[in-house]
Order: sequence, then structure tokens, then C-alpha cells
Amino acid sequence: MSARWLIHAGAVSAAVSVALGAFGAHGLKSFANEKRLKAWETAAHYQLVHSLAICICGCIPQRPCVTAGQLFILGNALFSGSLYALVLTEKTYLGIITPFGGMA
Repeated sequence: MSARWLIHAGAVSAAVSVALGAFGAHGLKSFANEKRLKAWETAAHYQLVHSLAICICGCIPQRPCVTAGQLFILGNALFSGSLYALVLTEKTYLGIITPFGGMA
């Protein structure tokens, strides 16, 4: 498998993070409290930054960079995904998953 798919995955992830960030800024104000909105903002910000890192890994077709890109995808899913789920469901135990995204 070529590293090129990482560029596509990073671009899709970036687009999703922008859409989710806008949803958090405009659609969640009546639903979530300030603390939850801040968690949502953090998730969208980290997802966007790491999406760029995924794209950069896709530009370097060496195996270590591809592996790093795959780990960025996993970390994004665990970190940002758990924060999005925590805000939407208000189940605080989902916060336990969040640090694992930073270790991936």
C-alpha cells in the first residue's frame, strides 16, 4: 500500500474537523455547558492539527513515516473521538479513553 492514501485520509479528517468545529461553535451552544464546549473545541483543534501531520506523513513514502501516519489516525480517533462522544452523550467515563489517543 502506498503512502498516498494518507494524504487523502488527512484531507478528509481535516474537512471533518472543520465541520465538527463549526457544529460545536454554532449547534451545541444550547445543548452543552461551557466545559463541554471547551472539550469539543479541543477535540476539533487537535484533530485539525493532526490531520495536517497525517498529510505530511503521506508525502514521505518511507515505511516509518507511513507507520507514523497510521498511528496519527489511531490517535485522532481515540483522542478526538472520545471527546466528541463525551460531549454528545454526557457519559464522563468516556474521558478514560482520551489519554490513550495521546499515546498512540
